[in-house]
Amino acid sequence: MGKSISIIDNDYSKWVEVLINRYKRTQINAAVKVNSEQIKYNFLLGRDIVEMKVEERWGEGVITQLSKDLKKEMPTAEGLSVTNLRYCRRFYLLYSNLIIIHPQSEGELTKKKKNEIRPQAGGELIELSENKEATIIFNIPWGHHKLILDKVKGNTKKALFYMQQTLENGWSRNILLNWIDTDLFERSGKSITNFVNTLPVPNSDLAQEITKDPYNFAFAGVTEKHNEDQLKFALLQNITNFLVELGTGFAYVGREYRLEIGHTENFIDLLFYNLKLRCYVVVEVKIGKFSSRDIGQIGSYIVAVNHQLREEGKDNPTIGLLICKSKDNIQAQYALESSSQPIGISEYELEKFYPEKVEGTIPTIAEIENKVSNGIGIEEAAKLSILSVKDAAELKIPNVNNSAKSAYVKKQQKKKKD
Repeated sequence: MGKSISIIDNDYSKWVEVLINRYKRTQINAAVKVNSEQIKYNFLLGRDIVEMKVEERWGEGVITQLSKDLKKEMPTAEGLSVTNLRYCRRFYLLYSNLIIIHPQSEGELTKKKKNEIRPQAGGELIELSENKEATIIFNIPWGHHKLILDKVKGNTKKALFYMQQTLENGWSRNILLNWIDTDLFERSGKSITNFVNTLPVPNSDLAQEITKDPYNFAFAGVTEKHNEDQLKFALLQNITNFLVELGTGFAYVGREYRLEIGHTENFIDLLFYNLKLRCYVVVEVKIGKFSSRDIGQIGSYIVAVNHQLREEGKDNPTIGLLICKSKDNIQAQYALESSSQPIGISEYELEKFYPEKVEGTIPTIAEIENKVSNGIGIEEAAKLSILSVKDAAELKIPNVNNSAKSAYVKKQQKKKKD
C-alpha cells in the first residue's frame, strides 16, 4: 500500500497556488472560447499529476487533498472532484504524444532535477504537434472526453476517430455512446474493395473511408428469417436510420431505380449520391452469401449509371457497394480483382444496438433551402445533403425515383383537400 499524505510541504503549496492562478487565467480567456480553455486546463493539470509524480512524492491521499484545497480556494469552480482529477491524469496520458507545451508566461512550475520544483518565469502556451488530427482534442466537450476515456482503453487512434465523428456530426453524449456500442471504429473503412486499383488517389482512400463491414441493420426490425424484398422494404421504411448508418454525405436517389440497358429494363436496389466523393453510389443488398456472379450484375449497373446519369466534369466515377449476409473474404477479393469497376463488398448484421436518437444528424429542408439561397443550385443542394424521397419531392430534385416522388406529392395534395 502506498504512503498516505502526511506532510504538506512548500512545493505542494506552491503547486496549489499555480493551479489557482492558472484557473483564473483560464476564466479570463473563457469569455472567448469556454470549452477549449477548460480542456487545456484539464490537460495541464493531468500533466502536473503525471510528470511531478505527486502520488509518489506526497502519497496516495494527495489527490483527495488537492481536490479539497482547490474547492476551498475556488468554491464556484467545477470539475475539481477526485474523480475528475483522475480523469485529467488519464486525459494527459492518452494525448501527451500529440501535444507540445511551450513555457512562456509567469507562474508555472518546472522541474530542475528529481523531486525539486521551482516557480518558472513563464506560464504555458499549448501548441499542437504536426499530427493535424490532434487539433480536434480541444474542441470536444469534457463530458464527451470522459466517455471516450472510459471506452477506448488507451487507444489514441480510436479516441481521435470518435472525436472527429462527434465534431462532424454534432453528436450528443448519448449518441456517441450508442455509436461506440455499435463498434463503429472497428467497422469503418473495412469493406473488401478494389478501389486502390480502380480509382485515382485520393478518391480511392476517400471511397474506402465511407465503407463499413459489417453494416448494422438492426434498426430495420426484421428477423433472421426474411427475404430480400422484406429487408429492402424495411430499410426504406427506416430511411433516416439507413442514411445515418451509411454515413455523412449520402443523398437518397431511389429504390428499384429503373435503367434501360439496350432493350432490357434493369432495376438498381438502391441508388445514392455521396457528397464527399461527388459520385453516384449503387447499392445492391443480398440476403445470402456473396457469389462471384453478383460482381457482374453490380458492375453493369455502375457502367449504366456512368453513361446515363453521371455528368462529365461534375461527377466522379460511380462506385458500387454489395452488402451480403455473409462472404468468403478470399473469394470476394478474387472476384474484385476480375472487375475494372470500383466495388466494395460488406456483410450486414441484424443484432446489435442502434442509436435511438438521430436528430441533428440529417439537415432539414430549411437548411437545404438555405444552401440554395446562398447561391448553390437545387440539384447541387441535393447532393450536398442527406435527402429522403420526401425532401427531394418538396425540392423538386431531378433523378429521384419518379414513382415514389409522385406518390408522395399525391399524398400531400390529398392531405390538403382533407
